[in-house]
Amino acid sequence: MRKFLATLICSAFCVALASAALAEDGVYERVKVPGPSLAGNLSGDASEREVSIYLPASYAKQPKRRYPVLYLLHGFTDNDAQWFGRAAKHFVHVPDAVDAAAKQGVPEMIVVMPNAFTRFAGSMYSSSAVNGDWETFIARDLVAHVDAKYRTLARPEARGLAGHSMGGYGTLRIGMKNPGVFGALYAMSPCCLGPNLQPDARMFEGAAKIKAVEEIAGADFFTKAMLASAAAWSPNPKKPPLYIDLPFADGKVKPEILAEWTANAPIAFFHAYIPALRSYRALVIDSGDKDAFIAPTVVKMHEMLDEYGIAHGFEIYDGDHLNRIHERLVSKVLPFFGKQLEAAR
Repeated sequence: MRKFLATLICSAFCVALASAALAEDGVYERVKVPGPSLAGNLSGDASEREVSIYLPASYAKQPKRRYPVLYLLHGFTDNDAQWFGRAAKHFVHVPDAVDAAAKQGVPEMIVVMPNAFTRFAGSMYSSSAVNGDWETFIARDLVAHVDAKYRTLARPEARGLAGHSMGGYGTLRIGMKNPGVFGALYAMSPCCLGPNLQPDARMFEGAAKIKAVEEIAGADFFTKAMLASAAAWSPNPKKPPLYIDLPFADGKVKPEILAEWTANAPIAFFHAYIPALRSYRALVIDSGDKDAFIAPTVVKMHEMLDEYGIAHGFEIYDGDHLNRIHERLVSKVLPFFGKQLEAAR
């Protein structure tokens, strides 16, 4: 009887230790990463960027172990501190999501998010004289820094790229234009996929009234979005202080500027990057069904991927632009990369 009780107590103790290990959380760091690709931007934004990094719970305890990396891109007007719970309560909390996914058996990975908040409230993850070359910063500068400073599995198949809204747009843009850097992509509610070929002049009235960079912070969301789009897609280095051109001037469309915006829509440049899209081991795009401006363009991209026979995941789920992002990070995005990146170990 005593032997049985001793065995029972020992088993319970072992289970408790295992549960404690499973309950252990990761470790947050916020570092500064040099961005040569962003240097000299006309906005005067810092080229050295703050970057949030979440290390697996086992990282410090297993010094010889190397890990896959998920690069996450936040949306417009957001920043990494908000996504990682370092600011006011937000619609998503990356460390909590990563910890929850790990407790459900998702393999460990390093999660990295750069701060892409600019003087225009967002970089659009594009290459621009106004903002700097954000495509190269993400795909080259940031990846090289993380591989040099952390114990990563430094090869494409062990890197994932995902993002929400502007970050979803950045995921597809960077992924299409930089094959061979990441192995899998997941675009959550990606904005700006399709071109607006007949914009209303009223869309730009607020943006046209902004005469100084300092005025942007007090503008409404839509005005900021128009200014940020111009900073990313129609820069004009001879037009201080904003250094941008808008597609409308004096109530008339400027066809050459509208063409520049159209050329930056992934649905417009999609056909030129089919080999790049085929190179990914996995690709997912999604949107909430109540995300009225985004869901139709996600459906369109899904149809285009199907036309070329490019394997991909696709979902229009019950939700809006924000209300289920944290939940889906836990239940969809992290398990997806856990599977894809784990195969690269």
